[in-house]
Amino acid sequence: MALADRVDELARGLPRDWERARVELTLDEEEDADGAALLLASATPGRFGSSFTFHLTAGGQSSAASPAQVRRVLARLDQAGIAGRVRLAEVERSPAEPAAPALGTPVSVVERPTLAAAWDALLGRLPPDWSDLYAEIELDSSDHLDRGALLLAPVNPARAGGPASFRFRAASHEGYGVAAGMARRAFQRLDEEGLSGRVRILRVLSDTSSPFSQGPVWREDGHAV
Repeated sequence: MALADRVDELARGLPRDWERARVELTLDEEEDADGAALLLASATPGRFGSSFTFHLTAGGQSSAASPAQVRRVLARLDQAGIAGRVRLAEVERSPAEPAAPALGTPVSVVERPTLAAAWDALLGRLPPDWSDLYAEIELDSSDHLDRGALLLAPVNPARAGGPASFRFRAASHEGYGVAAGMARRAFQRLDEEGLSGRVRILRVLSDTSSPFSQGPVWREDGHAV
C-alpha cells in the first residue's frame, strides 16, 4: 500500500472526538533518510535516524500538521519511490464534558498530574539520546498569563499556540534551549501557586551536533522558532 493511502486509512480510523495524534514513519532503507527529510520538511516532522514522527491535530493549530498535509508529503515519497511503514502511535481524545451529578450523589475527584510530574513523564518517553525539543505549556485560564509568564521566565517562554499557551525550547546537554531540570523547577513554581495546565512536546530531535551554531531551527508559519 502506498504511504499516502496508508495515512488515509489511519485518518478514517481515528475516533470522532480525536484531538491530537502521533504518526510514525519508518523508512525501509536508511540511505533514503536524508532525501526523505527534504521531501517531508513542510510538515515539520521529528526525525530519529530513518524514522520520522508527525504530530497531527484536528483543530488546524500551527503546532501540528493536518492529516491532509501529511498525506501530501508522503505522496512525494511515493512518487520518489521511497518505501516505508506508517503506523498510528498515539491518539489523544477531546476531554468529554462531565454529566452533572444527581442531587445528593457523592462526587469523586480525579486528580490531574502536576505540571512537574507531567514533564517528567514526557521526558521519560523520549529516546535516551534526545538533544533538542520544542514544547508547549497551556494554562487552564488566561487569567494566569501574566503570573505564568513571570514564573516561567527561566525557560524563555514565547506566546504562541492557544490563547493561554507558551512555547519554549529545551536542550539535553548543549545548544540553544533551557536545561530540562530548570524547566522542571519552573513548572514546580506553577504547581506551588496552583496554576494548572497541560504540557506537551511538539518537536524533538536526537543526537544533533551544532559546533558553529546555537542548534537546529524549526519553522512555524514561515518564522524560525
